[in-house]
Amino acid sequence: MRRITLYLFLIFIVLFSCTEKKEENWLEKDFDEIESSARGSTVTFYMWGGSTIINTWIDSYVAPLVKKKYDITLNRIPMDASVFISKLTDQKNAHKTIGSMDLLWINGENFRNAFEMKLLFGPFTHKLPNFNNYIDPATVEYDFGFPVMGYEAPYGKAQFVFEYDSAKLPLPPDTFESLLSWVKEHPGRFTYPQPPDFTGSAFVRQVYYSVTGGHEQYMDGYDEKLFSETAPLLWRYLNQMKPYLWQKGKTYPKDIAALDTLFERGEVDLNMSYHQSHAQNKIAHEQYPDTVRTFVMKDGSISNIHFTAIPYNAPNKAGGLVVINQLLSPEVQYNKNTPGAWGDFTILDMNRLDPGERALFKNLDLGAATLPIDELSKYAVPEIPSSYLEKLEKGWEDNILKK
Repeated sequence: MRRITLYLFLIFIVLFSCTEKKEENWLEKDFDEIESSARGSTVTFYMWGGSTIINTWIDSYVAPLVKKKYDITLNRIPMDASVFISKLTDQKNAHKTIGSMDLLWINGENFRNAFEMKLLFGPFTHKLPNFNNYIDPATVEYDFGFPVMGYEAPYGKAQFVFEYDSAKLPLPPDTFESLLSWVKEHPGRFTYPQPPDFTGSAFVRQVYYSVTGGHEQYMDGYDEKLFSETAPLLWRYLNQMKPYLWQKGKTYPKDIAALDTLFERGEVDLNMSYHQSHAQNKIAHEQYPDTVRTFVMKDGSISNIHFTAIPYNAPNKAGGLVVINQLLSPEVQYNKNTPGAWGDFTILDMNRLDPGERALFKNLDLGAATLPIDELSKYAVPEIPSSYLEKLEKGWEDNILKK
């Protein structure tokens, strides 16, 4: 009996060692070998599920594409990033070496937290042929001010815009000073999602830049003294606005989907989105009238790059790498950039594309509701470092919501 037990123990050690060796060596393999290993597998993709347009794009375009090209089954799991990071943290604390997530849509404070807790696999971007061929690494070094270091791959670019129906509101307020005046003159016709909803939080960050003298002072990382001096200006602005909001500021839309519904019903006159083609997509799907247009605040319009990553304990790291590489292909990036598909701006470096591919992007019709790229770029400002983001969200709860 003792010999049988010892024999089984030795078999377990050998199998465990082989498994560990295989996992450790993924970054040493050629991509052709990674691709071959991924064929016929399932990739479980955890991502924010609050946009029907984005969900449909993943399910009806990306999933069939990777199935056809690699026989990979892409399984989309809708979940807020903070929730799946919490699940990963629990797995880490429980020493779970094989998890349930293969691919994550992640950025900002969620990436920083995941990286600092060693929840991510990498660095891996140097293994991706499409990253090496089409991405300018100098443009994707930081995520909300935090260095990426190859632990996440760029996915697309987004910029904050406001939406209005030009048939009802010919001249929308295009500075935060004029917005406050407009809200007071039109009580009940404006609101914003309750942070930490991503869009609502982004609105608050944008106001913060405007009322405190611009973004430049925050780019070197968190400064407690600076925050304590400037944050009261933000709370003052938002509290001045609060009594004139929808429902008199006693409640806020729980998320951007709820605000979309209010705008579609005509209960508010202004909407907002951290997605510059959102209105055009809504028009394409007949959810908005074709008179809806977008604008940006002349004070500055925050923009960011969003990313994908692989968990430290992903059961199918090879499949995750193959799907990420496919997401960075000109074919997928062009489709993603197309209004009606998603409208998410490409992360590819146009100088690295061949002339035919470059012409496709250049001639892409973004639709009447989407601002030209030059107009967006004119007012684009970077995201605030993620350490400020958490302070702003907690400060909003204490100084606005609970007041």
